[in-house]
Amino acid sequence: MTYWLTVKQVADYLQMSRDKVYDMAQKGELPGCKIRQQWRFDRDEVDTWVRSQRSRQGQKLLEG
Repeated sequence: MTYWLTVKQVADYLQMSRDKVYDMAQKGELPGCKIRQQWRFDRDEVDTWVRSQRSRQGQKLLEG
């Protein structure tokens, strides 16, 4: 079952501002979909995205 999050919930979950969540979603940097005028985020996709970001950071350090 998919658990959908709002912008506010994602911002709270990731401890970032709502403006940053909007900006990243609009740029396609954060996985989400716009339903009419509102963004929604699949919590599993957000978790996968966070893990991929952590992997990228580790790779940059190794290449450093």
